[in-house]
Amino acid sequence: MIHFVLLIACAVAIYLSCEWFVNAVEWLGERLNVGKMAVGTILAAFGTALPESVVTLVAVTTGTTPQAKDIGVGAAMGGPLALATVAYGVTGAMLLLKRRKDRAARPVAVAGPGADVSPAAGAQVLGTESETRRLAKDQTWFLPIFIVKVGLGLAAFAFKPVLGLLFFAAYAVYFWREIRGGDDEDEGPDLEPLKFQPKAASPATWAVVAQTLLTLVVIFFASQLFVHQLDAIGPMIGLSASVTALLLSPVATELPEIMNAVIWVRQGKTKLALANISGAMMIQATVPSGLGLLFTPWRFDAALLWSGLITMAAIVYLLATMAAHKLTPTRLAVAAGFYVVFGLGLVPLLN
Repeated sequence: MIHFVLLIACAVAIYLSCEWFVNAVEWLGERLNVGKMAVGTILAAFGTALPESVVTLVAVTTGTTPQAKDIGVGAAMGGPLALATVAYGVTGAMLLLKRRKDRAARPVAVAGPGADVSPAAGAQVLGTESETRRLAKDQTWFLPIFIVKVGLGLAAFAFKPVLGLLFFAAYAVYFWREIRGGDDEDEGPDLEPLKFQPKAASPATWAVVAQTLLTLVVIFFASQLFVHQLDAIGPMIGLSASVTALLLSPVATELPEIMNAVIWVRQGKTKLALANISGAMMIQATVPSGLGLLFTPWRFDAALLWSGLITMAAIVYLLATMAAHKLTPTRLAVAAGFYVVFGLGLVPLLN
Protein backbone atom coordinates (compact mmCIF):
# COMPACT_ATOMS: atom_id res chain seq x y z
CA MET A 1 0.00 0.00 0.00
CA ILE A 2 2.92 2.34 0.64
CA HIS A 3 3.57 2.57 -3.11
CA PHE A 4 -0.03 3.61 -3.84
CA VAL A 5 0.02 6.17 -0.99
CA LEU A 6 3.31 7.65 -2.24
CA LEU A 7 1.97 7.68 -5.81
CA ILE A 8 -1.03 9.78 -4.79
CA ALA A 9 1.10 12.00 -2.54
CA CYS A 10 3.55 12.67 -5.37
CA ALA A 11 0.73 13.50 -7.81
CA VAL A 12 -0.70 16.02 -5.32
CA ALA A 13 2.77 17.50 -4.71
CA ILE A 14 3.39 17.85 -8.45
CA TYR A 15 0.03 19.56 -9.01
CA LEU A 16 0.51 22.04 -6.17
CA SER A 17 4.10 22.73 -7.18
CA CYS A 18 3.01 23.31 -10.78
CA GLU A 19 0.38 25.76 -9.58
CA TRP A 20 3.08 27.77 -7.81
CA PHE A 21 5.43 27.31 -10.78
CA VAL A 22 3.06 28.73 -13.41
CA ASN A 23 2.36 31.62 -11.04
CA ALA A 24 6.08 32.35 -10.75
CA VAL A 25 6.97 31.79 -14.41
CA GLU A 26 4.37 34.31 -15.59
CA TRP A 27 5.98 36.93 -13.34
CA LEU A 28 9.41 35.81 -14.59
CA GLY A 29 8.28 36.41 -18.16
CA GLU A 30 7.09 39.87 -17.16
CA ARG A 31 10.46 40.61 -15.53
CA LEU A 32 12.37 39.38 -18.59
CA ASN A 33 9.98 41.26 -20.90
CA VAL A 34 9.28 38.25 -23.13
CA GLY A 35 6.06 37.69 -25.05
CA LYS A 36 3.13 35.85 -23.55
CA MET A 37 3.58 32.89 -25.90
CA ALA A 38 7.30 32.67 -25.10
CA VAL A 39 6.38 32.27 -21.42
CA GLY A 40 4.73 28.98 -22.41
CA THR A 41 6.98 27.79 -25.24
CA ILE A 42 10.32 28.73 -23.64
CA LEU A 43 10.25 29.54 -19.91
CA ALA A 44 7.62 27.07 -18.67
CA ALA A 45 8.60 24.37 -21.18
CA PHE A 46 12.31 24.68 -20.36
CA GLY A 47 11.64 24.48 -16.64
CA THR A 48 9.43 21.39 -16.77
CA ALA A 49 11.47 19.61 -19.46
CA LEU A 50 14.79 20.19 -17.69
CA PRO A 51 14.38 17.31 -15.20
CA GLU A 52 13.73 14.77 -17.98
CA SER A 53 16.70 16.11 -19.97
CA VAL A 54 18.92 15.70 -16.90
CA VAL A 55 17.71 12.11 -16.50
CA THR A 56 18.58 11.43 -20.15
CA LEU A 57 22.00 13.08 -19.72
CA VAL A 58 22.81 10.96 -16.66
CA ALA A 59 21.58 7.75 -18.34
CA VAL A 60 23.56 8.14 -21.56
CA THR A 61 26.79 9.48 -20.01
CA THR A 62 27.10 7.37 -16.86
CA GLY A 63 25.35 4.16 -17.94
CA THR A 64 27.81 1.29 -17.81
CA THR A 65 25.73 -1.16 -19.86
CA PRO A 66 23.82 -0.87 -23.15
CA GLN A 67 20.59 -1.45 -21.22
CA ALA A 68 21.33 1.51 -18.94
CA LYS A 69 22.01 3.78 -21.92
CA ASP A 70 18.80 2.57 -23.57
CA ILE A 71 16.86 4.18 -20.72
CA GLY A 72 17.97 7.56 -22.04
CA VAL A 73 16.98 6.66 -25.61
CA GLY A 74 13.57 5.46 -24.43
CA ALA A 75 13.04 8.71 -22.51
CA ALA A 76 13.94 10.73 -25.61
CA MET A 77 11.23 8.91 -27.58
CA GLY A 78 8.61 8.56 -24.84
CA GLY A 79 8.50 12.25 -23.96
CA PRO A 80 7.28 13.56 -27.33
CA LEU A 81 4.82 10.65 -27.61
CA ALA A 82 3.17 11.43 -24.27
CA LEU A 83 3.03 15.17 -25.02
CA ALA A 84 1.60 14.78 -28.55
CA THR A 85 -1.12 12.41 -27.36
CA VAL A 86 -1.90 12.40 -23.64
CA ALA A 87 -1.01 16.05 -22.88
CA TYR A 88 -3.03 17.43 -25.78
CA GLY A 89 -5.84 14.98 -25.04
CA VAL A 90 -6.06 16.02 -21.37
CA THR A 91 -6.01 19.69 -22.41
CA GLY A 92 -8.91 19.06 -24.79
CA ALA A 93 -10.86 17.24 -22.07
CA MET A 94 -10.27 20.09 -19.61
CA LEU A 95 -11.46 22.61 -22.20
CA LEU A 96 -14.63 20.58 -22.71
CA LEU A 97 -15.30 20.49 -18.99
CA LYS A 98 -14.61 24.20 -18.56
CA ARG A 99 -16.73 25.30 -21.51
CA ARG A 100 -19.66 23.12 -20.50
CA LYS A 101 -19.40 24.44 -16.95
CA ASP A 102 -19.36 28.02 -18.26
CA ARG A 103 -22.38 27.34 -20.49
CA ALA A 104 -24.28 25.78 -17.61
CA ALA A 105 -23.57 28.84 -15.46
CA ARG A 106 -25.08 31.21 -18.05
CA PRO A 107 -28.83 31.95 -17.89
CA VAL A 108 -30.85 29.86 -20.34
CA ALA A 109 -32.16 32.06 -23.17
CA VAL A 110 -35.82 31.90 -24.14
CA ALA A 111 -36.27 30.44 -27.61
CA GLY A 112 -36.92 33.13 -30.18
CA PRO A 113 -35.18 35.48 -32.62
CA GLY A 114 -32.65 36.55 -30.00
CA ALA A 115 -32.01 33.14 -28.46
CA ASP A 116 -28.47 31.86 -27.93
CA VAL A 117 -27.67 29.51 -30.78
CA SER A 118 -23.92 29.23 -30.16
CA PRO A 119 -22.42 25.83 -30.92
CA ALA A 120 -21.91 23.23 -28.26
CA ALA A 121 -18.81 23.50 -26.09
CA GLY A 122 -16.97 20.74 -27.95
CA ALA A 123 -17.71 22.24 -31.38
CA GLN A 124 -16.25 25.71 -30.78
CA VAL A 125 -13.00 26.25 -32.70
CA LEU A 126 -10.01 27.06 -30.51
CA GLY A 127 -8.75 30.58 -31.12
CA THR A 128 -8.73 32.74 -34.20
CA GLU A 129 -7.28 31.66 -37.52
CA SER A 130 -4.05 33.56 -36.83
CA GLU A 131 -3.72 31.91 -33.39
CA THR A 132 -4.25 28.49 -34.97
CA ARG A 133 -1.51 29.23 -37.52
CA ARG A 134 0.76 30.26 -34.66
CA LEU A 135 0.20 26.94 -32.89
CA ALA A 136 0.59 24.99 -36.15
CA LYS A 137 3.96 26.66 -36.74
CA ASP A 138 5.37 24.93 -33.65
CA GLN A 139 4.12 21.56 -34.89
CA THR A 140 5.57 22.31 -38.34
CA TRP A 141 8.96 22.83 -36.67
CA PHE A 142 8.60 19.67 -34.62
CA LEU A 143 7.53 17.19 -37.31
CA PRO A 144 10.55 17.32 -39.70
CA ILE A 145 12.98 17.30 -36.78
CA PHE A 146 11.22 14.28 -35.31
CA ILE A 147 11.19 12.47 -38.68
CA VAL A 148 14.97 12.93 -38.95
CA LYS A 149 15.31 11.75 -35.34
CA VAL A 150 13.43 8.50 -36.10
CA GLY A 151 15.24 8.00 -39.41
CA LEU A 152 18.62 8.18 -37.68
CA GLY A 153 17.48 5.44 -35.32
CA LEU A 154 17.17 3.09 -38.29
CA ALA A 155 20.56 3.83 -39.83
CA ALA A 156 24.17 3.19 -38.83
CA PHE A 157 27.12 5.22 -40.10
CA ALA A 158 30.38 6.54 -38.70
CA PHE A 159 29.61 10.25 -38.30
CA LYS A 160 26.12 9.83 -36.80
CA PRO A 161 27.18 11.09 -33.33
CA VAL A 162 28.24 14.42 -34.82
CA LEU A 163 24.67 14.99 -36.03
CA GLY A 164 23.63 15.33 -32.40
CA LEU A 165 25.06 18.85 -32.49
CA LEU A 166 22.55 19.75 -35.22
CA PHE A 167 19.68 18.99 -32.84
CA PHE A 168 21.10 21.45 -30.32
CA ALA A 169 21.44 24.01 -33.11
CA ALA A 170 17.83 23.43 -34.17
CA TYR A 171 16.60 24.19 -30.67
CA ALA A 172 18.82 27.28 -30.49
CA VAL A 173 17.18 28.62 -33.67
CA TYR A 174 13.71 27.84 -32.29
CA PHE A 175 14.60 29.51 -28.98
CA TRP A 176 15.80 32.66 -30.75
CA ARG A 177 12.69 32.77 -32.93
CA GLU A 178 10.38 32.52 -29.93
CA ILE A 179 12.20 35.12 -27.86
CA ARG A 180 12.36 37.55 -30.79
CA GLY A 181 8.88 36.76 -32.02
CA GLY A 182 7.22 39.67 -30.25
CA ASP A 183 4.23 39.60 -27.94
CA ASP A 184 0.75 38.41 -28.70
CA GLU A 185 -2.40 39.86 -27.28
CA ASP A 186 -2.80 39.19 -23.60
CA GLU A 187 -5.23 36.43 -22.78
CA GLY A 188 -7.18 35.74 -19.65
CA PRO A 189 -7.00 37.75 -16.43
CA ASP A 190 -4.07 39.80 -15.25
CA LEU A 191 -1.19 38.23 -13.36
CA GLU A 192 -2.23 36.78 -10.05
CA PRO A 193 -0.26 37.91 -6.97
CA LEU A 194 2.97 36.00 -6.44
CA LYS A 195 2.45 33.20 -3.92
CA PHE A 196 5.61 34.21 -2.03
CA GLN A 197 4.41 37.84 -1.73
CA PRO A 198 0.60 37.71 -2.02
CA LYS A 199 0.08 41.30 -0.83
CA ALA A 200 2.61 42.91 -3.19
CA ALA A 201 1.23 44.50 -6.36
CA SER A 202 4.67 44.07 -7.93
CA PRO A 203 6.73 41.35 -6.20
CA ALA A 204 10.48 41.56 -5.75
CA THR A 205 12.60 39.91 -8.44
CA TRP A 206 14.37 37.74 -5.85
CA ALA A 207 11.00 36.36 -4.75
CA VAL A 208 10.03 35.53 -8.34
CA VAL A 209 13.32 33.72 -8.96
CA ALA A 210 13.22 31.93 -5.59
CA GLN A 211 9.66 30.66 -6.14
CA THR A 212 10.54 29.49 -9.66
CA LEU A 213 13.63 27.57 -8.56
CA LEU A 214 12.07 26.10 -5.42
CA THR A 215 9.03 24.78 -7.27
CA LEU A 216 11.27 23.27 -9.96
CA VAL A 217 13.23 21.39 -7.31
CA VAL A 218 10.01 20.01 -5.80
CA ILE A 219 8.67 19.08 -9.26
CA PHE A 220 11.92 17.29 -10.11
CA PHE A 221 12.09 15.12 -6.98
CA ALA A 222 8.34 14.48 -6.83
CA SER A 223 8.35 13.40 -10.50
CA GLN A 224 11.26 11.02 -9.96
CA LEU A 225 9.60 9.50 -6.89
CA PHE A 226 6.34 9.19 -8.87
CA VAL A 227 8.11 7.24 -11.63
CA HIS A 228 9.76 4.92 -9.11
CA GLN A 229 6.40 4.14 -7.48
CA LEU A 230 4.91 3.47 -10.92
CA ASP A 231 7.75 1.08 -11.71
CA ALA A 232 6.98 -0.81 -8.50
CA ILE A 233 3.19 -0.83 -8.97
CA GLY A 234 3.30 -1.99 -12.62
CA PRO A 235 4.36 -5.59 -11.88
CA MET A 236 1.92 -5.68 -8.94
CA ILE A 237 -1.04 -5.16 -11.29
CA GLY A 238 0.27 -7.66 -13.82
CA LEU A 239 2.27 -5.42 -16.17
CA SER A 240 5.76 -6.42 -17.22
CA ALA A 241 8.69 -4.11 -16.56
CA SER A 242 8.99 -3.40 -20.30
CA VAL A 243 5.33 -2.40 -20.65
CA THR A 244 5.56 -0.22 -17.55
CA ALA A 245 8.69 1.52 -18.85
CA LEU A 246 7.33 2.21 -22.34
CA LEU A 247 3.62 2.72 -21.61
CA LEU A 248 3.29 4.31 -18.17
CA SER A 249 6.66 5.95 -17.42
CA PRO A 250 6.47 8.47 -20.32
CA VAL A 251 3.16 9.78 -19.00
CA ALA A 252 4.64 10.04 -15.51
CA THR A 253 7.70 11.97 -16.68
CA GLU A 254 5.53 14.44 -18.61
CA LEU A 255 3.14 14.91 -15.68
CA PRO A 256 4.44 18.46 -14.91
CA GLU A 257 3.61 19.65 -18.45
CA ILE A 258 0.17 18.05 -18.21
CA MET A 259 -0.45 19.68 -14.82
CA ASN A 260 0.65 23.08 -16.17
CA ALA A 261 -1.84 22.76 -19.03
CA VAL A 262 -4.66 21.81 -16.63
CA ILE A 263 -3.92 24.80 -14.40
CA TRP A 264 -3.72 27.29 -17.27
CA VAL A 265 -6.94 26.00 -18.85
CA ARG A 266 -8.65 26.36 -15.47
CA GLN A 267 -7.42 29.97 -15.33
CA GLY A 268 -8.74 30.69 -18.83
CA LYS A 269 -5.26 30.90 -20.42
CA THR A 270 -5.66 28.35 -23.19
CA LYS A 271 -2.93 29.75 -25.42
CA LEU A 272 -0.36 29.42 -22.62
CA ALA A 273 -1.48 25.83 -21.97
CA LEU A 274 -1.06 24.82 -25.62
CA ALA A 275 2.18 26.79 -25.97
CA ASN A 276 3.65 25.00 -22.96
CA ILE A 277 3.00 21.60 -24.56
CA SER A 278 4.33 22.57 -28.01
CA GLY A 279 7.42 24.19 -26.49
CA ALA A 280 8.13 21.13 -24.34
CA MET A 281 7.77 18.95 -27.45
CA MET A 282 10.46 20.99 -29.20
CA ILE A 283 12.84 20.53 -26.29
CA GLN A 284 12.09 16.79 -26.11
CA ALA A 285 12.64 16.44 -29.87
CA THR A 286 16.06 18.12 -29.81
CA VAL A 287 18.00 18.19 -26.52
CA PRO A 288 17.56 14.55 -25.34
CA SER A 289 17.96 13.40 -28.96
CA GLY A 290 21.23 15.28 -29.31
CA LEU A 291 22.50 13.72 -26.10
CA GLY A 292 21.43 10.26 -27.25
CA LEU A 293 23.17 10.63 -30.61
CA LEU A 294 26.40 11.82 -28.98
CA PHE A 295 26.65 9.10 -26.33
CA THR A 296 24.75 6.04 -27.61
CA PRO A 297 24.53 4.06 -30.89
CA TRP A 298 20.97 5.47 -31.28
CA ARG A 299 19.51 2.28 -32.75
CA PHE A 300 15.76 1.65 -32.50
CA ASP A 301 14.01 -1.63 -31.84
CA ALA A 302 10.44 -2.34 -32.95
CA ALA A 303 8.89 -0.76 -29.83
CA LEU A 304 10.78 2.52 -30.23
CA LEU A 305 9.95 2.67 -33.94
CA TRP A 306 6.27 2.07 -33.12
CA SER A 307 6.34 4.97 -30.64
CA GLY A 308 7.86 7.20 -33.32
CA LEU A 309 5.22 6.28 -35.89
CA ILE A 310 2.37 6.95 -33.45
CA THR A 311 3.88 10.31 -32.48
CA MET A 312 4.12 11.34 -36.14
CA ALA A 313 0.55 10.18 -36.82
CA ALA A 314 -0.74 12.27 -33.90
CA ILE A 315 1.08 15.39 -35.12
CA VAL A 316 -0.15 14.92 -38.70
CA TYR A 317 -3.70 14.63 -37.32
CA LEU A 318 -3.30 17.83 -35.30
CA LEU A 319 -1.73 19.71 -38.22
CA ALA A 320 -4.57 18.65 -40.53
CA THR A 321 -7.21 19.99 -38.14
CA MET A 322 -5.24 23.20 -37.61
CA ALA A 323 -4.76 23.75 -41.35
CA ALA A 324 -8.51 23.47 -41.85
CA HIS A 325 -9.10 25.75 -38.83
CA LYS A 326 -11.20 23.01 -37.25
CA LEU A 327 -9.29 22.41 -34.03
CA THR A 328 -11.97 22.08 -31.35
CA PRO A 329 -11.74 20.80 -27.75
CA THR A 330 -13.31 17.51 -28.87
CA ARG A 331 -10.80 17.01 -31.71
CA LEU A 332 -7.96 17.94 -29.35
CA ALA A 333 -9.17 15.36 -26.82
CA VAL A 334 -9.18 12.71 -29.60
CA ALA A 335 -5.37 12.98 -29.67
CA ALA A 336 -5.27 10.85 -26.51
CA GLY A 337 -6.70 8.00 -28.58
CA PHE A 338 -3.36 7.68 -30.37
CA TYR A 339 -1.78 6.68 -27.06
CA VAL A 340 -4.38 3.95 -26.68
CA VAL A 341 -3.43 2.70 -30.15
CA PHE A 342 0.22 2.79 -29.09
CA GLY A 343 -0.54 0.67 -26.02
CA LEU A 344 -2.54 -1.87 -28.00
CA GLY A 345 0.23 -2.25 -30.56
CA LEU A 346 2.97 -2.34 -27.93
CA VAL A 347 1.82 -5.48 -26.15
CA PRO A 348 2.32 -7.92 -29.09
CA LEU A 349 5.64 -6.25 -29.95
CA LEU A 350 7.02 -6.86 -26.47
CA ASN A 351 5.62 -10.38 -26.30
